[in-house]
Formats: sequence, C-alpha cells, structure tokens
Amino acid sequence: MDMTLSTEFIFAYAVLFLAGLAIGSFLNVVIYRLPRSKSLLWPRSACPTCGKTIPFYLNIPIFSYLMLLGKCRYCKTRISPRYLIIEFISGVVVVGYFAHFGLNWQGLAAMILTLTLIPVFFIDFEHRIIPDSISIPGIVVGFGLSLLTAEPGWLGSLIGILIGGGGLLLIGLLGDFIFKKESLGGGDVKLAAMLGAFLGWEKVLFVFIGSAVLGLIGAVILLAVSKNVRENHQIPFGPFLAAAAVIALLFGDKLIGLYISHFLTV
Repeated sequence: MDMTLSTEFIFAYAVLFLAGLAIGSFLNVVIYRLPRSKSLLWPRSACPTCGKTIPFYLNIPIFSYLMLLGKCRYCKTRISPRYLIIEFISGVVVVGYFAHFGLNWQGLAAMILTLTLIPVFFIDFEHRIIPDSISIPGIVVGFGLSLLTAEPGWLGSLIGILIGGGGLLLIGLLGDFIFKKESLGGGDVKLAAMLGAFLGWEKVLFVFIGSAVLGLIGAVILLAVSKNVRENHQIPFGPFLAAAAVIALLFGDKLIGLYISHFLTV
C-alpha cells in the first residue's frame, strides 16, 4: 500500500515537473518576444542569430539544450543558459508549490503569481520595462482568485491593490522630488498593485521593506561589477519587488509574526 502510494506521488510529481518545464519554455518566449512587440504565438521559435526555424524535436525543454550542448544546431551560436535555468525553475515552482500548498486555490494563486514574476524579473532587468500586458491582467486575476481564498480574501486584496499601487506611487513621487528626476516608473507602480491583489495589504507592506533591502544590496553589487550600471546609474526595481514578493509569499506570515512578537509586544 505504502509502495503504491509512493509510486503514485512520484508519478504525479514527475507529471507536474514536466508541465512546469513546458510553462518555463513558454515563459522564455514571453521574455524574448514581449518587449520586442512580437507575437507570442506566431511564428514558431527560431534561432535569433541565423533565423532557422527550430523543429519541435529540438525544442524540448531542458533536454534539447543539453543534447545540443547549449548551441544552435545550424549556426553553432551559443544559446543563453537562461533558457535552461528558467525552464528548470518553473518545473521546481510547480512541484514545490504543489508540495507546499497542496491542491487548492491558494496554491494555484501562489503558483500563478510566482510564474508571472519570472518574466517580470528578466524583462525589467534586461529592458528596464514592466509590460502593462502582464501587470494589469495580473491585477484582475489576483483579485478574482481572492474571491476563492480566505487569505487575503477580496477585501484584503482590494486594500492591497490600493496600498500597493498607491503606496509605491507616493514613494516614487517623493523620490522624484528628492532626486529631481524620475525615480520609479509607472510599471513598478502597476506591478506593486498586482502584488497587492495577490498578497493582500499586510504582505505588500512587507514587500516594500524587503524590496528596499534587497535593492540596496543589489545596487551595491551591480555598481561594483557592472560598468553599464555605473555609467547609466539605472537599476531596475522590478526584480527586487519580484524577489521580495516570493519571500513574502512563502515566508511572510512567519516573518511578520516574528516581527510582531519581538518588537510590538510588551
């Protein structure tokens, strides 16, 4: 009995991991095409260097990359390992969230948010934009899913949208006044509203603090290692919002509880 149950779980996790790999493959398409205003569905995937269409049997997540040793079959141009990494991360997210949350609406909402934040992270890091076509539908989806979950619930989600978007907008306006130039883009504000829709107002406040800390650490590192950052003085904030949101999603309740127990109790 135990052996059968274990085998069933292993099979289920394997199927979920493969599904996650497929999602990761699509996210790679989103990351490459969306900021370039290209269709996500057509044409079929092709090598960006030589333009050769990639046949389906050479477009299998992870396996094709390893089989081709990370190079285009036709022109031998090296393929970025980012494709492999994103596919693997997506597979881990799907399996890990199923194991952590179980099969329920809360787990589905957490999975959708995290998978959505993957393209946000990479697009903003590379192109310094957060597409409205991700964040605005994300606000709607996050609020819709809140109607099906106890946490944050529809009211917490609604307040989270207002605090997330409105709070970051105020921070951005304050930064504009202090630095005499745009400090936060509109994409960051809409992303914060989306995070509020999924996480609720308490955790989105945690995201503000967490992203500021991560942003400070990241800025120091990027200024030290990146000549481009030093010359342009532009550091995208979206990746730090995304990273802080995942931390809030997985550990926010515990971290907020620790803060309250240590600093807000007599």
